[in-house]
Amino acid sequence: MSQRRAVITGIGPITCIGHGRENFWNAILAEKSGINSITSFDASVFRVRSAGEIGDWDPEEFFSPHRLKRLDRYAQFAVVSAKLALDDAHLEYSRERPQDRIGVSFGTALGGVCKAEEQYLRYLKKGARGVQPTLAVQVFGGSAHSNIAIEFGFRGVGTTNSNSCASGTVSVGEALRYIRDDFADVIVAGGAEAPLTTITIGAFDIIKTMSRWPGDPGLACRPFDLLRDGFVMGEGAASVVIEELEHARARGAHIYAEVLGYSLNNDAFHMTSPLPNGESSIRAMREALGDAQLPPDQIDYINAH
Repeated sequence: MSQRRAVITGIGPITCIGHGRENFWNAILAEKSGINSITSFDASVFRVRSAGEIGDWDPEEFFSPHRLKRLDRYAQFAVVSAKLALDDAHLEYSRERPQDRIGVSFGTALGGVCKAEEQYLRYLKKGARGVQPTLAVQVFGGSAHSNIAIEFGFRGVGTTNSNSCASGTVSVGEALRYIRDDFADVIVAGGAEAPLTTITIGAFDIIKTMSRWPGDPGLACRPFDLLRDGFVMGEGAASVVIEELEHARARGAHIYAEVLGYSLNNDAFHMTSPLPNGESSIRAMREALGDAQLPPDQIDYINAH
């Protein structure tokens, strides 16, 4: 029996340069920068002043007031990006007809930290009675896959990993495994973050990992530049619909790409610094190439982070 194959049939970004596949792609072609001065809170006490904020976000366009009470900003991004991906894939779904063969694999570094900070400040002012009773389900990291499943009626595998900056990539790799191992025919995979709060910016500012660029905030993110002085934090989400190949072909889906291989390990060395000799990274790349049955000279692009 041949191995089941996984392909991408839908794309759904929520970003600081545009929402939805077409708007996002046009912004990339126009070389648009979504990085600007922080406006969501007073950042004057920090040396970090730039971020990739989503400024045109109105959750009431997508959710009822009752539903919003249970959705932190991070979960809002996750659910809407999933919807954009599903619509782009022209995949039918209905909460009234739950589907056991569709699952969700998501990732996040910080989950509902934004809501946690907001509610802690309410606690300081009003005591325990001032805290929203839905706080526990809002700050829960797994609220991404949980709320996507609830929104669309997906009863297959459901998981949210928290592997820091690799979380979204891990979600795609795990989706490949679920498809191959016949746990699902379709997986909605992706990542979401809403980390632009004083506690998060402050924490990274203290350890000097973020850019303190004093000029045009749109130029603060400068990877590979001689004057690079750190990364720029942003918010948003991106989802992809990953589908078993024959399932996609049977319904005439447009196929963007195939997910061929995956590997995951860790250095067991340090929370932020990699092993100096890079051996774990080398092994992960070799294993991924082996899984994909590709020689190194067929690789066109390597994502550096």
